[in-house]
Amino acid sequence: MTDAEQRTPTPIDAIAEAWVDTELELFPEYHVYLGRPGREGEYADYSPAGVERAAAEVQNALAQIRVAEPVDDIDRVTKMDLTRELELSLEKHAAGFDQRDLNVIASPAQGLRDIFDLVPTASEEDWANIATRLHNLPAAMNGYIETLRSGIQGGNVPAIRQITEVIAQAKKQVADTGFFFQLTAEPKAGEADLPESLRRDLESGARESADAYATLASFLGDELAQHAPAKDAVGREIYSLASRDFLGATVDLDETYEWGIEELARMVAEQESIAREIKPGASVQEAIAFLDSDPSRKLHGTDALQKWMQATSDRAIEELGRTHFDIPAEVRKLECMIAPTQEGGIYYTNPTDDFSRPGQMWWSVPEGITEFDTWRELTTVYHEGVPGHHLQIGQAVYNKAQLNTWRRNAGTSGHAEGWALYAERLMEQLGYLDDPADRLGMLDGQRMRAARVVLDIGVHLGKRLPDGSGTWTGEYAFDFLAKNVNMNASFVRFEVNRYLGWPGQAPSYKIGQRIWEQLRDEYARREGAGFNIKAFHKKALDIGGVGLDTLRSALLD
Repeated sequence: MTDAEQRTPTPIDAIAEAWVDTELELFPEYHVYLGRPGREGEYADYSPAGVERAAAEVQNALAQIRVAEPVDDIDRVTKMDLTRELELSLEKHAAGFDQRDLNVIASPAQGLRDIFDLVPTASEEDWANIATRLHNLPAAMNGYIETLRSGIQGGNVPAIRQITEVIAQAKKQVADTGFFFQLTAEPKAGEADLPESLRRDLESGARESADAYATLASFLGDELAQHAPAKDAVGREIYSLASRDFLGATVDLDETYEWGIEELARMVAEQESIAREIKPGASVQEAIAFLDSDPSRKLHGTDALQKWMQATSDRAIEELGRTHFDIPAEVRKLECMIAPTQEGGIYYTNPTDDFSRPGQMWWSVPEGITEFDTWRELTTVYHEGVPGHHLQIGQAVYNKAQLNTWRRNAGTSGHAEGWALYAERLMEQLGYLDDPADRLGMLDGQRMRAARVVLDIGVHLGKRLPDGSGTWTGEYAFDFLAKNVNMNASFVRFEVNRYLGWPGQAPSYKIGQRIWEQLRDEYARREGAGFNIKAFHKKALDIGGVGLDTLRSALLD
């Protein structure tokens, strides 16, 4: 943007910027995500005292934003969404979310390690900061354990399934082949070896971090597990809060469950139709077997996967940047990466505020998986890259002249993942999935997301099964997902464990897509003959990553 487009900061911008500064103070790891210098190697205080301090700061920021007066539409959106986020944070605190914050994918049990994936490693100073972080990890882990322990007395403990799975994850970090020992085995500062003293410091830090994970495993197995419920369901109260958090919107969960059943049936019918295009008379399974036997659609090894991801992403950015989107130069760089972990999952990480670290697409390939089918994965690259997450989030980061720091980095899963699924369908409409095999791959993912709506709400709210034969249980969920995805058993196991421990997150993709499509259709109805979908996309993305209720208000009110 030009200087002429620079917006004069307002008092509400100042409150939002101050909240970012507060978050940086409370959670030093946030410096890494934003790419800001300072507090290198430090962790947040995960203890009960740290949790209470964070809640007090939320309350203070909320008091300020509530009385602030907007001066324009950007201010109105900022006030609405920051108020929503802070109020919900206090509701979750009151419900004891921190005391039960343990799951297989997105809890401090993973986050204390995951931050190392994003820290700089180019210089000797970077490696010294890594050594500091390794030494600081045990204290952070001890605070986290203390908070989990505080939930025992009130019966606020995660389910035994999550505890068992995280114990297994923790033990991987303790082994000599664990992440910390691999990280510090042969670190380089450019081409020069690190000083011997720093190398020894890294080695001792690796051992301390591994020992911290051993402590976590012992606590989980010897103490927390004794109090953990066998039931996976979290119940309506916790689930409703989690759903609002991930969507940034309040939805009728019972109506959404019924819609999910209908949407799943629609996806199945669409898949069956395309299967017959691929091979006349074939079932979905027969069409999949036919495609899986096609060597021209197969990649061998993670190196080949990474190169294919990068080439596919680069081509989409170049072509869509000429025809359908105005993509700034900074946003045109997206790095496709194989994650250092083997836990499963594909995810996107934001560019830093100054784009010194570009947006990155990460593929955490499970152990033993060496072959990849391009027909299954093409739409995933569009989902994570352009026009999906990278375009949406990268555009918000780029939009410094209009959006304050909080607005550029805020957002919800429903907004981001809903847009990414919306983008998948958009790529079909633009002709990028004309090959029936690629469309079948897209539908495979869309069917899985619809199944997750049914499974997630069904399990955690104890709903009746779709066929009316009984009530949802965690065990039934494994069979249900296996029937609705064409993935191996290890994928199904990881995914269901994720849903059972991270309530409300998985449905936010498909529910978010539904809300995005509803907003587009309502916007088009109001615009009438003057509706321009490219203009709609620009207006919607220029708002930044907000809760979906805020997005609805900003677009339609």
